[in-house]
Amino acid sequence: MGCRDVHAATVLAFLSGTASVAGLLAAVLLPNWRQMRLYTFNKNEKNVTVYTGLWIKCARFDGSRDCVIYDPQWYTAVDQLDLRVLQFALPLSMLTAVSALFLCLIGMCNTAFVSSVPNLKLAKCLVNSAGCHLVAGLLFLLACAICLTPSIWVIFYNNYLNRKYEPVFSFDISVFIAIASAGGLFFTSVLLFLWYCACKSLPSPFWQPLYSHAPSMHSYASQPYSARSRLSAIEIDIPVVTHTS
Repeated sequence: MGCRDVHAATVLAFLSGTASVAGLLAAVLLPNWRQMRLYTFNKNEKNVTVYTGLWIKCARFDGSRDCVIYDPQWYTAVDQLDLRVLQFALPLSMLTAVSALFLCLIGMCNTAFVSSVPNLKLAKCLVNSAGCHLVAGLLFLLACAICLTPSIWVIFYNNYLNRKYEPVFSFDISVFIAIASAGGLFFTSVLLFLWYCACKSLPSPFWQPLYSHAPSMHSYASQPYSARSRLSAIEIDIPVVTHTS
């Protein structure tokens, strides 16, 4: 299959990127970034676990699924620096990944539905499929960095809180979902980079479409001076048509 066709690598990259964005969305919405477990020595009372998310906070008794205390305005009063950073980092990472998905989709549609021999007049205006995938790969890599760095920081900040106060803090499932989604974004960018490197001839410029001109294009060039010197005055003014390889 030629590089102008839609490879399985680009389709797999698009599916992987979509799954990663879905994972990021789940991590953003779930109130399971940090747990604070409060113990009681009173036998008539139950232990309480406070689930802290990016936007809401929920306190539950052990064995219960209902929130005893539910704070939907938690996002305005977040007092933990790592969660405050995540409130900005994860939506930005999602926006970057969605932009990359859009570019990847444009490149796939262009390679699937556009003729491999473009119109001579439109050759310089066509969408660069290889460029779309390259920029999409860079955006996926950027989204991975924006998501992964603060998500890992939650683990270290959790240890800091345990040392500063009491060992009652623990990170929750949203941390693992965010890190796994960042890994999916990195895998997606690697797939797109591999596709780009495999489909580009190495001597060509770094930024060049899969077709730089139509195969039927002609260029007008003059013969060298030694050849033209043997031509008559009339023949000199006649351009010689040569075919580019």
